[in-house]
Amino acid sequence: MIPPLVSVLDEIVAALSVFLVSFFCTLFFTDKWIKSTKKMKLLGKDLNKYKKPLVSESGGIAVALAICFSLLIYISLKTFYWDSPTHLVEAFAVSATVLLAGFLGFTDDILGWKKGLTQLQKFLLAFPIALPLMVMNAGRSVMDIPIFGRVDLGLIYPLLLVPVGVVGAANGFNMLGGYNGIEAGMGFIIFTTFGVTGLIVERYWISLIAFIVSASLLAFLRFNWYPAKVFPGNSFTYSIGSLIAAVAILGDMEKLAVWLFSLYFIEGLLYFRARVIDKAGDVQAFGNPNRDDSLEMPYEKVYDTTHFAIWVLKKVKKRVYERDVVCFLLFVQFMLALFGVLLLV
Repeated sequence: MIPPLVSVLDEIVAALSVFLVSFFCTLFFTDKWIKSTKKMKLLGKDLNKYKKPLVSESGGIAVALAICFSLLIYISLKTFYWDSPTHLVEAFAVSATVLLAGFLGFTDDILGWKKGLTQLQKFLLAFPIALPLMVMNAGRSVMDIPIFGRVDLGLIYPLLLVPVGVVGAANGFNMLGGYNGIEAGMGFIIFTTFGVTGLIVERYWISLIAFIVSASLLAFLRFNWYPAKVFPGNSFTYSIGSLIAAVAILGDMEKLAVWLFSLYFIEGLLYFRARVIDKAGDVQAFGNPNRDDSLEMPYEKVYDTTHFAIWVLKKVKKRVYERDVVCFLLFVQFMLALFGVLLLV
């Protein structure tokens, strides 16, 4: 039965209202957060600029709160307006995931800001983020495995693969960063891809959740784009990384998520090259800024995808700026997203 046109339009208007709530809540919370961090002196140096200006830290906590609030609005619409009880548990699980991720990421930000955390501590800190998805047995345990075909993994999927996926995404999304707008820009492209894919495969509820996150990230870019007024911090990367895993698992988009993480896998390989093969120590993604804020390669070799972007752009233009590096990597991510939708959906 085809739903009445008026009913469809009502649902579209209600969905757009949630997107607007997500967008404007992020604008409001981020603006308030920036003012608060200045009073608290929770500031960090912008190392890709010659004068190293101080910028507000850990703006991701505002994004996490805005997304959670918007998800609750979505749940209330499902309950009282659409009168549809479907996927409410999943929506609550996503809300709990983003709250846990935001809180643990903010804890990491504060402790790391004071004394620093080891990589093992950061890895273990992310495990509780997976609990909401684990306890509700999220996703489908039947998977297509090469050679073996379709295999039902049973409890191995929620108790092992789900936490590995969430922890891996939360920590992995943190690897490619340090440049104004790159984390929020990458997240925006990834979640918009999830949203479009959800529409194509008719998983409209997962598409709506993905677009809620996209709207929030677009608003955050208002403050995080060059020159940034706020840094995202681990409260952002933990939240968005874990949400990528959550949406992929709940929307049965794991293959697409792995494809969209291609740049992060390359980042991991470059990190391995620097630390293990060349024993270069704890290399940094930041470039060496000149007086005009143009960037130079920080090392002779490429140890980061941002270094690769600088190296490539230096071949075609004399001076490379932070915005050039970010736009280059966002373009690569956009092309990955486009091919991912065309080939995997």
